[in-house]
Amino acid sequence: MSTRLFAAIVRADLQTSAIRYDHLASNATNFRYSQVFRKPRARSRFEHRVFRIENRAGSANLAAAAAFMDDQKRILVFSDAGGTGRSYHAELSAKNTRLRVHYLLEPGWKADAVIQGLGRTHRTNQAQPPLFRPIATNVKAEKRFLSTIARRLDTLGAITRGQRQTGGQGLFRPEDNLESHYARDALRQLFLLLVRGKVEGCSLESFEASTGLKLMGSTGIKDELPPITTFLNRLLALTIGLQGMLFTAFEQLLNARIEVAIASGDTGLETLRAESFVVADRQTIYTHPRTGAATQLLTITQRQRNQPVTLAEALDHMRDRRAWLLVNERSGRAAVQIPAASVMLDDGEIERRIRLIRPMKAHNVPLKMLEESHWVKADRVLFSEAWNAELCEVPEFADSTIHVVSGLLLPIWKRLPQESTRVYRLQIDRGERIIGRKVSPAWATNATATSSSSLTPDAAFTALVDGRTILDLTEGLQLRRSRVMGANRIELSGFTDTMRERLTAYGLFHEII
Repeated sequence: MSTRLFAAIVRADLQTSAIRYDHLASNATNFRYSQVFRKPRARSRFEHRVFRIENRAGSANLAAAAAFMDDQKRILVFSDAGGTGRSYHAELSAKNTRLRVHYLLEPGWKADAVIQGLGRTHRTNQAQPPLFRPIATNVKAEKRFLSTIARRLDTLGAITRGQRQTGGQGLFRPEDNLESHYARDALRQLFLLLVRGKVEGCSLESFEASTGLKLMGSTGIKDELPPITTFLNRLLALTIGLQGMLFTAFEQLLNARIEVAIASGDTGLETLRAESFVVADRQTIYTHPRTGAATQLLTITQRQRNQPVTLAEALDHMRDRRAWLLVNERSGRAAVQIPAASVMLDDGEIERRIRLIRPMKAHNVPLKMLEESHWVKADRVLFSEAWNAELCEVPEFADSTIHVVSGLLLPIWKRLPQESTRVYRLQIDRGERIIGRKVSPAWATNATATSSSSLTPDAAFTALVDGRTILDLTEGLQLRRSRVMGANRIELSGFTDTMRERLTAYGLFHEII
């Protein structure tokens, strides 16, 4: 049976509602897909299944949609035409307000048509937004079509909303867009690995012969390598096996870059959310001489509710046979070890990883690093005691301070830190909405200081550990956080050879990487 026969399937489980969206044939709404189960015999659950197509009245569509919104049906199917003018979102006045998971089946190439379909489940006055999940087969190159939609939605979101979120309000994942800057970096690394012969199962000669793309010139690897769009289009002409081989290597490199970006705080979200935002200080750091427009530096105290993982949620991971309960012999802390996706390093080596889930955070670590640590397997009793002891230490709220430059930004844009140019928005408790650039405590101190810096050593250390701050010191020195061999370090740069002995005497160490 053709997969184009039905446009959408919506499933509402006990905890979640799911929606599948597809472009159907124009007459597909006149049929009904049924599954008939015969009476069971002894030692056999079902005798056989019968699949058939039956005539379906037009009014049945309205009844099916109403039954879904009334929480009588957990699955809804709608086509491109069947979704026009309808609403299937988690409306507050509807009985079914559970989470919608909207699966996109063959969404096509038109971003505006896709937005029309996505708008059926993502509207105003809803209890919660849906999750959008593009669906593809195991033919890897098919993701090229999904990437086109994700990229166009990214562009549409940037134009219409002035931000880098997608048209789906950031509900798509970064890996859905295969034409992002992360993907371009991953593709260049893939080309370098092909030249070095580090891609298993595909040599440089076979790649160039199959795709028609030339990576080598007369003097070595070309400066102008094929763009990501050309690479994705050429994948469509390859055999299924070669597609899977190349795309798997490309995906591993892409996932590694996205994981690093998320770890450094680049989550793509530009709206700050917290339990409370209070402006503790407001200073004018620039006034335009002609218009009088001001640039303000705001010191904002934010309060966020801590949401630790409960013991029941931690133990629920043990349904996976590959999960383990761990306790750290040195600190006495508890963690749950679950499988994580392996990543391909820049040198082509595959690094096996696991994920450690702890009460207040979760992170992926290399498997070999875990073997060298103090984590040991523990039984449920010891694990539960350690986990509950850590939960008791978690406060209900966590207060922190952020600095935001708001108002007129263009005249002082070059003065703002260049390590991150993201623009954020937030709403304080009094109702005022603020849009501006987040800056580090060190930058805020330097922007308002009239003489020497008042940044305390503790504040400077906290800013460095956060990973988004570069401290400028005297003599052209800079302090920043860097990640070396999987561990975070505070790195000093800008020194000269004559400073080595003095810096070593201060307690710093140096190495050649």
